[in-house]
Amino acid sequence: MAPSATVHDGVGISHLPNQRHKIVSKLGANFTLMVCGESGVGKSTFVNTLFTTTIKDPKKLSQRHSKQLDKTVEIEITKAELEEKNFKVKLTVIDTPGFGDYVNNRDSWMPIVEFLDDQHESFMVQEQQPTRAGKIDMRVHACLYFIRPNGHTLKPLDIEIMKHLGSRVNLIPVIAKADTLTPQDLAKFKQNILNVIDAQGIRVYSCPIESEDESVTRMNKDIMSSLPFAVIGSTDDVVTPDGRKVKGRQYSWGCAEVENDAHCDFKKLRNLLIRSHMHDLISTTEEVHYENYRQLQMETRKFGETKSKKYENPKFKEREEKLRLAFTEQVKKEENRFRQWEAQLVSERDRLNKDLEEQHAKIKAMESELENMYQMQGRSMRR
Repeated sequence: MAPSATVHDGVGISHLPNQRHKIVSKLGANFTLMVCGESGVGKSTFVNTLFTTTIKDPKKLSQRHSKQLDKTVEIEITKAELEEKNFKVKLTVIDTPGFGDYVNNRDSWMPIVEFLDDQHESFMVQEQQPTRAGKIDMRVHACLYFIRPNGHTLKPLDIEIMKHLGSRVNLIPVIAKADTLTPQDLAKFKQNILNVIDAQGIRVYSCPIESEDESVTRMNKDIMSSLPFAVIGSTDDVVTPDGRKVKGRQYSWGCAEVENDAHCDFKKLRNLLIRSHMHDLISTTEEVHYENYRQLQMETRKFGETKSKKYENPKFKEREEKLRLAFTEQVKKEENRFRQWEAQLVSERDRLNKDLEEQHAKIKAMESELENMYQMQGRSMRR
């Protein structure tokens, strides 16, 4: 009997993570981020600060109210490809200009909710196709809802849309322009928001806390203890009193630093979104929100049945009404033209019929005259 050989290095199963790492590094990742909130709270500036590059062009303040007559919420999609240490991320940023900008904001959240549902619907339809290669995935992995720093609590509009968003996407509430509040007012504002979120049953994203590494657990607890995140956005470099050059905002009393935990929660939010929990945001979207949508649709719809539209964009509805009126006017013009043409044809037909009758009468007269002549000639020949 041959002696058994002892394999010290194993069969290679432990190398599977390395293989997976190579595949992921080669393919990169897709990440879709939605920023939602009223105009002027610094959404575009925050996105550019977060990714340290110009993803979204700054809005022109002079044209901020140029679209007020539209009275509709738009969906604005910006795509970019970021690369860091040979790893590429295809980033999609979705903005919602027009939300909360009007006196009457009734149902202003519906275009946003419909967009989120449409992305789940689109992905579900693609999964049902015989060939699923090249699927387009625009499902939103995280939604930052920017709260105006009024120092009191959430407005009814904030509560309503956050209820709808929390059940469809990883919702992360953010207090915009945190440098406009004192530390005491900011702490009270945060607590008021948390009380309303708890009382209204609004679902917000919570990252996994426990980890085998105690330092990671402490970091996760520290991140979630700062919810809702108070942020400062700025792409400008400022010089601190001690001579450091940092991103921040310069004031007469000093400077507010973007990446200073004593000034705001920007670093914690960045860690949550990118450095520590991006994969969890993506997997939660896939395993929780998409599966909830898919299960609900399969319970209430037949296979292959199209999704019913619950909301009609007022802008499109108004445009459709204008097209309908223009089409009706064009049809009326064509009908009038057709009636005139028909009247002309009838008149021409009557004239031709009258001429034809006159010609028939002349022919009859000539035939009778010719007949009379034949008769007279016959009589004369008999004589």
